[in-house]
Amino acid sequence: MNLFIIVFFFLNIIKKNPPEIMSGRQNNKLPNNLPQLQNLIKRDPQSYVEEFLQQYRHYQSNVQIFKLQPDKPNKELADLVMFLAQVGHCYLQHLSTFPQELTELLLSHHTVIESDLRMTFCKALILLRNKDLIDPTGLLELFFELLRCHDKLLRKTLYTHIVADIKNINAKHKNNKVNTVLQNFMYTMLRDSNPIAAKISLDVMVELYKRNIWNDTKTVNVITTACFSKVTKILVAGLKFFLGKDEDEKNDSDSESEAEGPTARDLMVRYNTGKKTSKNKKKMEKAMKVLKRHKKKKKAEVFNFSAIHLIHDPQDFSEKLLKQLEDSKERFEVKIMMMELISRLVGIHELFLFNFYPFIQRFLQPHQREVTKILLCAAQASHQLVPPDIIEPVIMTIANNFVTDRNSGEAMTVGINAIKEVAVRCPLSITEDLLQDLAQYKTHKDKNVMMSARGLIQLFRNLNPQMLHKKDRGRLTEASAEAKIKDYGELEAKDYIPGAEILEVEGEKKEEEDDEDGWESASISDDDEDGEWVDVHHSSDEDTTEVAEKLQSIPEEERKAKAAVISGSRLLTQDDFKKIRLVQLAKEVNSAPGKAQKRKNVDCDDEDERGELLTLRNIEKLHKKPKADKETRLATAMAGRTDRKDFVKKHTKLNPHASTSNKEKKRTKNFMMMRHSQNVRTKGKRSFREKQLALRDALLKKRKRK
Repeated sequence: MNLFIIVFFFLNIIKKNPPEIMSGRQNNKLPNNLPQLQNLIKRDPQSYVEEFLQQYRHYQSNVQIFKLQPDKPNKELADLVMFLAQVGHCYLQHLSTFPQELTELLLSHHTVIESDLRMTFCKALILLRNKDLIDPTGLLELFFELLRCHDKLLRKTLYTHIVADIKNINAKHKNNKVNTVLQNFMYTMLRDSNPIAAKISLDVMVELYKRNIWNDTKTVNVITTACFSKVTKILVAGLKFFLGKDEDEKNDSDSESEAEGPTARDLMVRYNTGKKTSKNKKKMEKAMKVLKRHKKKKKAEVFNFSAIHLIHDPQDFSEKLLKQLEDSKERFEVKIMMMELISRLVGIHELFLFNFYPFIQRFLQPHQREVTKILLCAAQASHQLVPPDIIEPVIMTIANNFVTDRNSGEAMTVGINAIKEVAVRCPLSITEDLLQDLAQYKTHKDKNVMMSARGLIQLFRNLNPQMLHKKDRGRLTEASAEAKIKDYGELEAKDYIPGAEILEVEGEKKEEEDDEDGWESASISDDDEDGEWVDVHHSSDEDTTEVAEKLQSIPEEERKAKAAVISGSRLLTQDDFKKIRLVQLAKEVNSAPGKAQKRKNVDCDDEDERGELLTLRNIEKLHKKPKADKETRLATAMAGRTDRKDFVKKHTKLNPHASTSNKEKKRTKNFMMMRHSQNVRTKGKRSFREKQLALRDALLKKRKRK
């Protein structure tokens, strides 16, 4: 009996205090505590094989239940899948079929599976891929299939992983085998019936190209198919890729930022208009150095034209784009992008697309929306291989519609600038009569029109001064005397590099200076026994001018002979070509023999604009800031005013629902109703003394209010 009581007593104690509580291990059951079991397995896999196998069998039973009801949420299965993915590298033999099982479950049920469970399966596969337990090709193909799911968060996750995984595959070296398989698969995905999957596939290829991972011709030519898609988003993405921009407003903000700040010409005008003192000269030199340093810090805008250069058949591509543009029913902004791409293709590859110019010609009206971009397309599509008869109607249309006195100064400026850019690329397209008519705007009252006309005159002073009036040809220089526009199809083959004779003349000049007094010995300190040789000769504009003048004294035939000898006897370096260019620029300044020379040396830092990329700034180049309208001026004035509400006395009624007083009613009453009142009639009959008293009372009352 006593033994029975003792056993019963211990059973009650055990019932009230389980072993886990007594040992301090509450909620620490390893078969059910997956995070702790996962931690222990990673530390010592061999000691916990039984617990792992128990969870694996539990996972298999949950998979069978999931297959019966794939659309139902299953939190337990999700936890088990992530647990097995975390410890997958510890039990490779037992989990050899685990990645394939997950892949088959997603392929079979990805359209009906619950979103959280589907995301868990994908994260588990990504985790296994990061541990290099899955082949990348099959997994990426699966993920591209999953892009069809209507789950934005899932698509974003898959997109990030696809880009990162392909980047890691090609980190050390190009994996051409995997790249070829994936590129072929993406080519089929671009034609997929699901527009979302096709768009994300295109975004992946574009992102990989921008990161210089897939920057080959195959990727570019696969992306060209996106430019003929019937889905607007895919079409726009393909056009933006080749145009090298992500936002339409990017160019506008860049042009505004470039226009800020003074230019070198502004600084020279500012400091040269005052007294010519050494102090002002030092100020100008310092300001020029600061400006030069500021320009170096500015990053040049990068335009990605390498993709356009990698297109296999640009002629066929541009013809198909033009056919699609003519039949397109897209928004006007999309049509503008197609025009820009076609014009760049024509200009870069020098294509023959004669139907493009009449198509653009229809939109060349001042009231047309985005007309400056259309003018830019007309200029970009011009090159020296296009027959002048094809481009001449475009120039005449611009001149007739824009450069007329009935238009505003901005419209005339844009028209002259567009004609100038077309003439730079195709000089034969403008007639002599039209050029002389446009040159007469050099005295226009609008400064923008005047400067644009003078820019056109300066262009033909260098190309062919004979097309201008005699008074517009300027001072005769050696460069203008040699200037001539080649006929269509004419080639000027030379067996020498023009201007190469400068290298021989400059070499002789340096030898003479070295013999006379070109080097000096300078001692660094009194303790040094040997002096250090210091070069004290510095090349400057005077040296370039002196060499150019020495060349003018040499007969032309002898100069050509020297240039031919130098061109055929040595390899010219970049420094040599720079010296040749400096002297060629000096020819544009130095007057011909017998003429008085008044102008100074040209600034050799200016670059030839004909080799630069054509932007909207070339068309919209305004030398004078346009006058702001009334709304803009009013907004500027209001923005500059301080907020004065804090300093105004606030009149608040005790009862906001009460009516107005008789005094307040008088202020808003019509004058015709008050003209016969006693106050109004007697106000004009007051004496001077009465007016003084009234003014005094008013001032005292105003002081009391303050």
